[in-house]
Amino acid sequence: MQTNDELFTRAQRVIPGGVNSPVRAFRAVGGTPRFIARGQGAYIWDAEGRRYIDYIGSWGPMILGHGHPAVLEAVQKAALDGFSFGAPTEREIELAEAIVALVPSVEQVRLVSSGTEAGMSAIRLARGCTGRSKIVKFEGCYHGHADALLVKAGSGLATFGHPTSAGVPADVVKHTLVLEYNNLAQIDEAFATQGTEIACVIIEPIAGNMNFVRASVPFMTRLRELCTKHGAMLVFDEVMTGFRVALGGAQSVYAKLIPGFKPDMSVFGKVIGGGMPLAAFGSTREVMGQLAPLGPVYQAGTLSGNPVATACGLATLEEIGKPGFFEALSASTRTLVAGLQGVARDAGVPLVGDSEGGMFGFFFARELPQNYGVVMATDKERFNRFFHAMLDAGVYLAPALYEAGFVSAAHSAEDIAATVHAAAQALAAKA
Repeated sequence: MQTNDELFTRAQRVIPGGVNSPVRAFRAVGGTPRFIARGQGAYIWDAEGRRYIDYIGSWGPMILGHGHPAVLEAVQKAALDGFSFGAPTEREIELAEAIVALVPSVEQVRLVSSGTEAGMSAIRLARGCTGRSKIVKFEGCYHGHADALLVKAGSGLATFGHPTSAGVPADVVKHTLVLEYNNLAQIDEAFATQGTEIACVIIEPIAGNMNFVRASVPFMTRLRELCTKHGAMLVFDEVMTGFRVALGGAQSVYAKLIPGFKPDMSVFGKVIGGGMPLAAFGSTREVMGQLAPLGPVYQAGTLSGNPVATACGLATLEEIGKPGFFEALSASTRTLVAGLQGVARDAGVPLVGDSEGGMFGFFFARELPQNYGVVMATDKERFNRFFHAMLDAGVYLAPALYEAGFVSAAHSAEDIAATVHAAAQALAAKA
């Protein structure tokens, strides 16, 4: 048996940074990443045999926990029939039908293999439908690593972005406008000055890539009004929130607060694949009809609609659609967040948290942040100490202040209580 340190040293010889996705390297929190050997229910075990209560859940997909029997059975059966065909299968239709049935704003979907692919394709489709080039995104929202979306806000209002990754030419992002999340004045001015040029606004309705930050109801209401008025498309990136915060996604949460609310296009991932590489984007039949082979907007993928991935996703959606599922999941998540806030208060430590469905976040601060700049000003060093104290206690949180956490249906009341107890000890020890 090799230790985590030994595996990390070995990995760095053949994999850049020793990881295949940057946040896994623990650079934000320091220390050695844990190499996971297996998972079951609410737990994962590392290469050294240490068990952790898992609040990452593969960054959201494992809403049922690891190794759910119904999902395993579906995947095993599908694998026996074949891994991939590069041809249509009935299961693709079934998954598309399931998504359409759960999301009223969506009449058709196109299945792809990753959230990045889905987001990139949604942007292309919005540009193709509107004949416009400019897009609006918000600082702190992550929509995958497509070139046009790897942008950081510049100085001043409505400044065109500059690439935040080497290898992205300035010309690629010159049409990407980056605004502050929840800033009404900026979105008003952007549309007042450039509304006829904006193809779409893409947003994480509950941002999970700056921890957990909600778009306010006034902000979302205004986005919908402005997009409608100026003929731009409102694109909901629900890769993280879709079927995770509610059965109908974050858009169903806002629909209860804003009469008649619907986005124009939606991007899904994570939960709809149940842990397999699978994502989708969808809209009305008219909009989706602009995609090849029907329309001029090209998009394709060899493994799109993979038969094993669709089996995994279908089994997951069937389980989370059972009566009472989200009520129980939401209650567990609220109990966790309330517990963390309670022990922090007892320890005299400023901590605030929020949750929706099975998604949660917390900050070492006195008020919930409303945008990325405020998130960045919260107590990062305290978070890092707390992260390692919790890891040592067998609780696996996201290894970065800027990432949301996830509760699964497999987390028991005892798991939540053990987590809160560990947090109390960590905070009492001044973590």
